[in-house]
Amino acid sequence: MSASVDIERARRLVGEARRVVALTGAGISAESGVPTFRDAGGLWRNYRPEELATPQAFARDPRTAWEWYDWRRSVLAGCAPNPGHRALARFFLARGAAGVVTQNVDGLHTRAAVEEAGNGPPEAALPVELHGAVGRDRCNRCEARFPAEPLGDALPRCDSCGGLRRPDVVLFGESLDGDVLARAYSLAERADLCLVVGTSAVVYPAAAVPLATLEAGGSLIEVNLEDTPLTRSATVALRGAAGEVLPALLG
Repeated sequence: MSASVDIERARRLVGEARRVVALTGAGISAESGVPTFRDAGGLWRNYRPEELATPQAFARDPRTAWEWYDWRRSVLAGCAPNPGHRALARFFLARGAAGVVTQNVDGLHTRAAVEEAGNGPPEAALPVELHGAVGRDRCNRCEARFPAEPLGDALPRCDSCGGLRRPDVVLFGESLDGDVLARAYSLAERADLCLVVGTSAVVYPAAAVPLATLEAGGSLIEVNLEDTPLTRSATVALRGAAGEVLPALLG
């Protein structure tokens, strides 16, 4: 089947769907220049993310762990939402049904939602962030959330209880937030179409999001550069960069 036939078939599925959910992974943000942070140079060349992004690292050496995350934030500050993020934001702002579930912690879906909404409310396009967001802090003691602040001489403390803050992300060895997972599954179970963008969705529990739509009788559109283990379950598989495919699919 040709690419033009595939995109037209996919557009019909989108047009006929009453409720749509999108699951996105690292592939959509790679087009914005977001690195994997596994090949970092400089100070971090002697560390692996698995050594720094753990509760044990924050307990053992919070200064070093915080400096790594502060550096990650500085890198992400130079990245911007790409046409794929923006196409999804515009689509859900217009439809207001279901929404985006993301495995990414870069905050680019949120930025796209706010920017595309302009002076209007961005809520319909704000993502369910399965793994949290680097651009927020969370108190280790009381779980209060705060906007990120530049790291200073003193480690950041909670404005409410004085506990040590940490980035609001799921660290290695931690479980995903049950309430966040429940929101994602609820969106997927009620959707009759799931878009899977930039991820093979084979790592659980994120992999259960498109499966929930399929098990409820819905369809699946995959957008990826190459085949994945999920391709065989897709109603339509679109090959290409999300920043090119999604504007054509959702515009």
